[in-house]
Amino acid sequence: MNIKSFIFIFKSSKYRNGHKNLASSCLCGFKNVITKYAVFSILSLLSIPTFAQRPTSGPSLVGSSEEKVFLLGADSMTVSKLADGAELRRVAGRVVFRHKGALMYCNLAIHNVFSNAIEAFGNVRVLQGDTVSVTGDTLFYYGNTRMAKVMGKTVTLKDRKSTVTSNRIEYDMAGGVAYYPNRGKTVDEENTLTSRQGYYDTRNKIFTYYRDVKLVNKKYTLTTDTLVYNSLTKIADFRSLTKVVSEDGTLVAKNGSYNTATRASVFRTRTTIDNPDYTLTGDSLTFDNTAKKGFAKGNVELVSKTDDTILNGDFGRYDGLAGRSQVWGHALTRTVISKDTLFMTADTLYSVEIQKDTLTLSDTLQKIKPLKDSLQTQKTSPKPNEVQTAKPILRSQSVAAESRSDDKDSTDKNKPRRLIATRNVMVYKKDLQSKCDSLIYNTSDSTITFLKKPIIWSSKYQLEADTIVALMVKQKLRTMFLRVKSFVIARDTLVNFNQVKGRRVTAYFDDSTRLERVFVEGNGESVYFAAGEDKKAMGMNRVECAKMTLHFKENQVKKIQFVGQPDGRFIPPHDIKPADKELEGFSWREKEKPTQQQILDKANFKPKPPLIVKTTETPPTIPNKTETKRVIPTKKKPKTKKV
Repeated sequence: MNIKSFIFIFKSSKYRNGHKNLASSCLCGFKNVITKYAVFSILSLLSIPTFAQRPTSGPSLVGSSEEKVFLLGADSMTVSKLADGAELRRVAGRVVFRHKGALMYCNLAIHNVFSNAIEAFGNVRVLQGDTVSVTGDTLFYYGNTRMAKVMGKTVTLKDRKSTVTSNRIEYDMAGGVAYYPNRGKTVDEENTLTSRQGYYDTRNKIFTYYRDVKLVNKKYTLTTDTLVYNSLTKIADFRSLTKVVSEDGTLVAKNGSYNTATRASVFRTRTTIDNPDYTLTGDSLTFDNTAKKGFAKGNVELVSKTDDTILNGDFGRYDGLAGRSQVWGHALTRTVISKDTLFMTADTLYSVEIQKDTLTLSDTLQKIKPLKDSLQTQKTSPKPNEVQTAKPILRSQSVAAESRSDDKDSTDKNKPRRLIATRNVMVYKKDLQSKCDSLIYNTSDSTITFLKKPIIWSSKYQLEADTIVALMVKQKLRTMFLRVKSFVIARDTLVNFNQVKGRRVTAYFDDSTRLERVFVEGNGESVYFAAGEDKKAMGMNRVECAKMTLHFKENQVKKIQFVGQPDGRFIPPHDIKPADKELEGFSWREKEKPTQQQILDKANFKPKPPLIVKTTETPPTIPNKTETKRVIPTKKKPKTKKV
């Protein structure tokens, strides 16, 4: 019977009036209960260990204040007092504490009631609500600050999104922030992150990692020194040198953000993206790895590894799926052709990958309407003309076949591309310079198409037309097709200008890129100077004919062939007038010929000299001197022996 039963019986009138014996017995039982509680309190004060059942009413032991750590239960408890009067409890066996809605489990604990602190050991487990749990071997919990420090061989913090493991985790229950000072690992649905130090905000699911940070995904690996990762948005922000390696390539940046789910990225400092096909670099850069689209700003450099082409400019855009890249603002391209480099600048430059060439040599020849008539001297009859017409056609076809056979290897190894330049185009190559409005360079058949009144210089030649197509064979200029208002000028050794003019002109060059012959079709006109074997001027020929072919040797006309009846006259040197020396529309524009330095200056491009400086600034002169000293006697000895 409990105390309430005794009181109820004592107050009952039924027992008070008629049953004195029963009342007296009940009073005796009540006295026994009181004495038992008195003995228990005396034993507690004397620090004698007591063993009791798991308590069910905590407030009677600890107090009802929620600020205090509340003991829910334990198999045994020992209570003692320290010298300062603080109460110290040692509880063991299925220990459970509660504080501010959080539950703490362990096998053994020491509870300082005054400082509101707990030291827990063995199978430590901390539960905060139904979201966060921390497990480990040892727990130091400070109730006043709600800081839980969990240590052990493996300490784990789990919530619904992520799992953090380390050998020590300090969890601020008030702020919901966990911190591990030693190497730790974070695992979520898609990523595994490791670092030497890390913070985790369980409220907004944001991780902050420091030192030797590594993020591993099925598709890529990210390494950096400082990283902020949001497990909800899957966005990783980094503030130090970062490297992302994937199957598509490598990315290097210092400051930016990367979406680990969509693989879209934004970089705020100079960044480099490197893959097997290209390298893209810019002061700031955005890139979508899934769509393979990127935009760069500031000192942009795009290097195409398939065809040894470099694009530079202020802005750049790349579309990997379409195989297209674009650079504008001080745009410059450098393309390696054989052992030479082609420099080109324009307002905008494009590099387009082509699956099937739409501007092959055969198409070019068809557009230019190649020769249908034969080359014939003035004395030949019409029938032989038809027979001899095959010569230039066979020559052009042989050039086409040679070009295709040479380019087969390049197209098999490299992806064919088309370089397009628009507005204010300038080109420089050792054997070719040009100015035009637009240009198209096809790597598949090595053709360069100059559009909108281009002008080309090659050695001592100048070529002009509305449109010019240049054919490269074995990376050398072999043929040029000029159409509409075509004009060819060749300066000889006597500083005379041999000129050819017509509606369509085809110019052929030898292996040394010197003009070999010129075929004119439609309204042909020519002015050429004759010279003797002693290279003295003999006079000037001025001829007009519908079709004609001029053969050159060392920049001088050696032979001329006509189709049809020519109209020409020979003028002796003393009768040559200045007006006779020039055809209508003649203009020697050599001063406009661009140089390599002019193109670099226009593009505001400065070549980086450090590599050259490093090679010249390696003055290990001492070892070289010692080597020469050693070599000299060894060379002298065999010489004396031979003598």
